[in-house]
Amino acid sequence: MSWRYLVRRILLLLLVMWTAATINFFIPKLSPRDPIKERLQLAATQGGRNQTGLQAMADAYAHQYGLDQPLWKQYLHALLKVVQFDYGYSISQYPRTVNSVIGDALPWTICLGLVSILIAFVVGTVLGAALGWPRSPGWLRALVPVSMLTSAVPAFVLGFLLIYLFAFRLKVFPLAGAYSQTADPGWSLSFVGDVIDHAFLPALALVLFQLGGQALQMRGLMVMTVGEDYITFADAKGLRPRRVFLRYAVRNALLPQVTGLVMSLGTFIFSTVLVETLFAYPGLGGLINSAIQVLDYNLLYGITMILVFAVCIATLAVDLIYPLLDPRIRYDRR
Repeated sequence: MSWRYLVRRILLLLLVMWTAATINFFIPKLSPRDPIKERLQLAATQGGRNQTGLQAMADAYAHQYGLDQPLWKQYLHALLKVVQFDYGYSISQYPRTVNSVIGDALPWTICLGLVSILIAFVVGTVLGAALGWPRSPGWLRALVPVSMLTSAVPAFVLGFLLIYLFAFRLKVFPLAGAYSQTADPGWSLSFVGDVIDHAFLPALALVLFQLGGQALQMRGLMVMTVGEDYITFADAKGLRPRRVFLRYAVRNALLPQVTGLVMSLGTFIFSTVLVETLFAYPGLGGLINSAIQVLDYNLLYGITMILVFAVCIATLAVDLIYPLLDPRIRYDRR
């Protein structure tokens, strides 16, 4: 692999991160609301205290969060914090830092999203390859309309349907949450089973949402691949159908399939956030929802930058493993 190409890709990643950080910084500033004053007024109202000294407290907190500085200083400070992976204190959960708040929710999102997208990709790719192979059983064609339906329905709508059917009507799975309120968190088999039981419906909603699109895309790639000359030549040589299917058809259709997976990562992450909010799952979805309601600038900034960074790293990683999937791809000038 060419080092010049690797440097260009890393510079492009940094450019994307800078653009996302800039947009993420300025959009919340367009709101006329003052999150510091809102939090202090809420605390004063709930505590039955008067408003004496409220402005002074608001000014003190604004100075602590750097909100009293000129906009360009806030912007440079925010960029420096992005480089340091330090997003300061959470306005809504002070005195906790943004990193600690995200650190509690991130493992739930990673487990739910990563497992769901891997299952959807593997099953969707195998199913799509079988649908596009002319020698597959005819009954598989009945799955094409089902795949089109699930790919067209948003993940949170599928989540509503699953909640109504399996949690409300049949009462097979829990309605919401990550584990039972009476459960004792730990690595015991009972707690792990309880977590899996609560994660089944949100994971199923994400898998069904991604599965149909993956299957239809792989089916289209297989249809185009089957018509290539090397497939006809492999059949003429008398190779076994299984080898033609795996080594010639699936292997050549897999590269665009991986590219499509990377292209859909942004949509999948957004769907994961919505599904987590719907199921009251303790991941980044609930944090984003609460941060938007109270306009927690620092928490919103940290979550968004982590999501953008994850998509950029995934894109770079897949781009670098392309030569392993297809030896014809070279990033050097030879």
